[in-house]
Amino acid sequence: MLVPMMNHRSDDAWPMHGMTDDARSALSEALSRGPAALATIVSLGGGGPRPVGTQMVFGDQIISGFLSGGCIEADVESHAQASLEDGKPRRLVYGEGSPWPDIRLLCGVRIEILVERITPEDAAVRALLDLAQRRTPAFWVSDGLRRHCAEEPQALWLGAFERAYDPQPRLVVVGGDPTALAVASLGAQSGFETTLLRPKGPASPPPLVGVAYRRDSIEAALADIGLDAWTAMAVCGHEPEQDHAALMAALPSEAPYVGLLGARRRLPERLARLRSDGISERDLAKLRAPIGLDLGGKAPFEVAVAVIGEVMAARHGQPALARQSVEV
Repeated sequence: MLVPMMNHRSDDAWPMHGMTDDARSALSEALSRGPAALATIVSLGGGGPRPVGTQMVFGDQIISGFLSGGCIEADVESHAQASLEDGKPRRLVYGEGSPWPDIRLLCGVRIEILVERITPEDAAVRALLDLAQRRTPAFWVSDGLRRHCAEEPQALWLGAFERAYDPQPRLVVVGGDPTALAVASLGAQSGFETTLLRPKGPASPPPLVGVAYRRDSIEAALADIGLDAWTAMAVCGHEPEQDHAALMAALPSEAPYVGLLGARRRLPERLARLRSDGISERDLAKLRAPIGLDLGGKAPFEVAVAVIGEVMAARHGQPALARQSVEV
C-alpha cells in the first residue's frame, strides 16, 4: 500500500504505509516520478521489531514500509527528505550510541539505518526491478554512494551492505465458492501476488482487491502463470476433474506448496488416481490434504486463515507446523 507523502507523515495515527513489506513495487512507482530515498536497516543490536534488510521508500507523493514500532519513522523521513534534496547518503543510529538520545526505542535495541538517494537512471536499481519482473532472485549491494545488483551474491567492499531479494511470493487459487474467494482475498492482503482460477467462470472478475482472475483451462492458465519455487497452489474447486488437472500440473512442478480442499475420506481414491496417472511418491509427499493448519474452523475465512498460515509456514521453513492439516 502506497501513501501520499506530501499529505502524510510517518507518525500519523494509522500507519497504513507499513502494510507492504516488499519495497520494490513502491520504489518502482516512486522512481517513475523522479528520485527516491531508500532507507534500509543495515545493523541491529539486541533484536528488534523488524529484521536487518527491512526497508522504507520515500518519494514524490509516496511513502511505504516501516522500520520499527513507530519510534523512528518520522525522524527517518526527515533525513530521507534531506537526502533527496542534497543527494548525500545518511547513516542513522538509534538507541545506544545515537546522537539523538531524545528518540527513545522502547524495545531497547540499537538500529543502524542507511538512507540513500536513488535516481531513475541508476543501473543497480534498474537491474533490481528487472530481476523482480523476471521473477529471479537478486542481491543488492550498496554503501549509499556506490551500488550493484546481480543474480548472484557479490563481493562486499568496505562499508557496503548486501540485501537479498526473492521473487514476490505468488498464490494460485482454483475454485469459485466462498472458501476459494476467502483464500484468494486473504492471500492478496498478505502480500501474495494472487490469481483466482475458475475455468469457464463468469465473464466478470470477482470483486476482490488485488486478485487477478482467469477463466481459461487449468492447463493453459498454469502453463502461462508458471509454477515456480515461489508459487503456492491452493486447490479449492470441488470439481474432481478440474481439481485433478490442477494437481497433475502442480505436484511435479517447482511449487513448494500444493494444498487440496476436500473431505479426508475421499483422499485415498484421489491419491490412487494421481499415482495411476504417473505422479511419483516424492511429488505426492508435497501435497497438503486436507488443506490448511488444524485451527478447528470451517467458515470460509477460518479456512483461509488456516491455508495462508500453512503456506507461510512452508515458506519460512516450518515443516512440522506446515504439515498439519484440517478436514473441511
